[in-house]
Amino acid sequence: MKFSELLDAVHDHPQSVSVPSSWSQGRSCFGGLMAALVYEAMQARVAPGRPVRSLAISFIGPPAIDVPIAFEVEILREGKAVSQVLGRAIQNGEVMTLIQGSFGAARESSVSVNAEPAPAFKPVLESPALPFIAGAMPEYLRFMDMRWALGGMPFSNTKSRAIGGYARLRDVEEEALTEAHLLALVDTWPPAVLAHLARPAPGSSLTWTIEFVQPLPAMTTRDWTQYKAVIEHARDGYGHVAAGLWTPKGELVAISRQTVTVFG
Repeated sequence: MKFSELLDAVHDHPQSVSVPSSWSQGRSCFGGLMAALVYEAMQARVAPGRPVRSLAISFIGPPAIDVPIAFEVEILREGKAVSQVLGRAIQNGEVMTLIQGSFGAARESSVSVNAEPAPAFKPVLESPALPFIAGAMPEYLRFMDMRWALGGMPFSNTKSRAIGGYARLRDVEEEALTEAHLLALVDTWPPAVLAHLARPAPGSSLTWTIEFVQPLPAMTTRDWTQYKAVIEHARDGYGHVAAGLWTPKGELVAISRQTVTVFG
């Protein structure tokens, strides 16, 4: 199934969506897809004119592949400008993914501060592509077009603090890039701490907070996004990573922070 088909399934059958093995990450569903599906269910319940400002995501358990998932949404509060919303992905009666989201209309304000500029990477066409190798990489990467521009690859024993490059969805129809697409694109990048390992070991996101710059800059699914992640601290099997996502023109799109677990 394509990414867009899974998003449609959440709208059409929110109580029974099965994710196929082509979107797996190890024994589970790709976390960025799970976040996107829960978000899609949440935003459908929010009044128009209130775009998402921030999402706090907890990956409670690993959702099984090809087993129905139910998406439930609870409106916690509807204020004059902000809606506080809770979304859950439930499988076999247990919560797998939990998201608390803040959706807010624009307000009048005298405060305006420009974002820091995008990192200076070499052009996308000069950055090496990350080929999909079946059996050696998470299956969901078949849907991602990635170019590496900063730091080491996973398990390369590279002790740099940062990784980054370019990413977009592969083989998709051209349409407006939404927050659901952005969730998948941000989480497609491996935890930056994996570059410090000399041999393969499991690693995954534990919690994830992402904030969106609204209104989103105009982009399509054919455009490259630019990503940079920096390890702020890592010890005892946990890493704390801050990241940003930009448009091809260098406009900031999203600010991300993750706590990741690494078993190596």
